[in-house]
Amino acid sequence: MPTKASRSSARGAPRSVRIIGGSLRGSKLPVLDAPGLRPSPDRLRETLYNWLGPGVAGMRVLDLFSGTGALGIEAASRGAAAVWLVERERRLAASLAEQLRRLRLDSTQSTTEVRLVERDALELLEGGTDKPFDLVLIDPPFAASLWDATLQALFKGGWLDSTSLIYLESPAQGAPAAPPGWSVRRQSRVGEVLGQLCERHPDRAEFQ
Repeated sequence: MPTKASRSSARGAPRSVRIIGGSLRGSKLPVLDAPGLRPSPDRLRETLYNWLGPGVAGMRVLDLFSGTGALGIEAASRGAAAVWLVERERRLAASLAEQLRRLRLDSTQSTTEVRLVERDALELLEGGTDKPFDLVLIDPPFAASLWDATLQALFKGGWLDSTSLIYLESPAQGAPAAPPGWSVRRQSRVGEVLGQLCERHPDRAEFQ
């Protein structure tokens, strides 16, 4: 399965992205010179965490297709209880491991339990979990159109509970719809990229 590094063009990509808020504010994460690597835009990431506000503190966060790690590490900086960074591309995973060491997020002194998972995201989801996540970040390779497959796998195996939130990042044109039984709580567009924060319909007895 392609990773973010397989997208068609890396021209114009920044050399680094910065953590915007929290204890690691101002820290920079490198953007590797990998074909097609596309970090989440700073403005869109800032908007997402403004939507979440102080509620991020204590959350369990699952960052699928992690890439630079900016989305998930931003959650750790803002006090999330646990963050899983999922990245199957070996070179990107090695860079993530290096950044976790540099930022001391791999230390027992870190207030956030950060776990780097070097694995295919869909394979991970199919394996299930015994503890759900409060926030799932889905920003797959745009050209691979993996949103639907990822959502289908996510709804199995105990990854979500009734209050979980899902963040979808996609091209603004042809963006995925909210899953059945869910609605878009907030959305924002930066250039050609759209971010959608989805929640379960409150009147649904069970979530899909």
